[in-house]
Amino acid sequence: MCKNEFNTRCRELSFGQDSQLSKYVLDTVQAHGKSKSAGKLPVIWLETCDSGDNNIAFMNTTYPYLGQVLSGLIDLLYSNAFMAAQGKAALNILEQAATELQGKFTLVVEGAIPLKDNGLYTVIARTENYSLTALEAVTWLGPLAKYVVALGTCASFGGVSAARPNVTGSVGVRNVLKREIINVSGCPVNPDWFVATLAHLLHYGTPELDSLNRPALFYGNTVHRHCQRRSYFDREQFAEKLGDQECMFSLGCEGPRTGADCPYRQWINHVNWPVRANTPCIGCTNEDFPDGSTPFFTPLPEKNAPSHEKQPPASPGGDKDE
Repeated sequence: MCKNEFNTRCRELSFGQDSQLSKYVLDTVQAHGKSKSAGKLPVIWLETCDSGDNNIAFMNTTYPYLGQVLSGLIDLLYSNAFMAAQGKAALNILEQAATELQGKFTLVVEGAIPLKDNGLYTVIARTENYSLTALEAVTWLGPLAKYVVALGTCASFGGVSAARPNVTGSVGVRNVLKREIINVSGCPVNPDWFVATLAHLLHYGTPELDSLNRPALFYGNTVHRHCQRRSYFDREQFAEKLGDQECMFSLGCEGPRTGADCPYRQWINHVNWPVRANTPCIGCTNEDFPDGSTPFFTPLPEKNAPSHEKQPPASPGGDKDE
């Protein structure tokens, strides 16, 4: 199967309540493995300064389930969160994997990287002789990896970890490594976005990326474009309070400037998403989240992001051509 057909099928399968994207990805991987002996994608996964929400979201992948992804798609060589080994044994595995698979493994970074005080605010491992900070680990492993994936908004852009006043000086991976970073943003990330990105890397290499280096397959259109309440927006019928059925632009919805396919991919086994649950989109995939989204229930033109973070204000008359 060619790259374009894979991307087209991924888009098609994202429409509809009972999405089978993950099943399709696994079937594709298995077919390629039989025909090309492609093997699995070697992955080193570092969890740095974050809330752990993205690995939890990843564990909620529905089909294939977690065990199927680990057995059929990726070879997880090291992970602070998932591996059984600890301490020195875990670090030995990490060093061996980085050495033997240099230029072949994919580095997944989950979480922001604190820069202040030489990165001491996030230590991912300790031995009798030293403490390995997130900054040291990423700067060591980043140049050795074939691909680098920033998983979640913290890893991609700083996110909540870098929110005001950012006392740890946290930044996204792109501010640490001088190389291409594939940003799979979200707080948390939808497991489909991550699983399909890994499958694309395994068989087709780097996917088409948007202006923020996110896979355009998932972030190429705004939430607003396919929102189920779009007709209310077009008629300028806006909700007055949470629970109203009209468009929630008046209640701070970030949909007009947020790239993500949440309205049709949805969450929790592909059955729900924030707007359907009567709460506005808070723009968790955005470069300036969360500061640029606050106060959450204030209309977009009135958000109080610092001047250097502000994006062009949206208005009820905007985005109608999307």
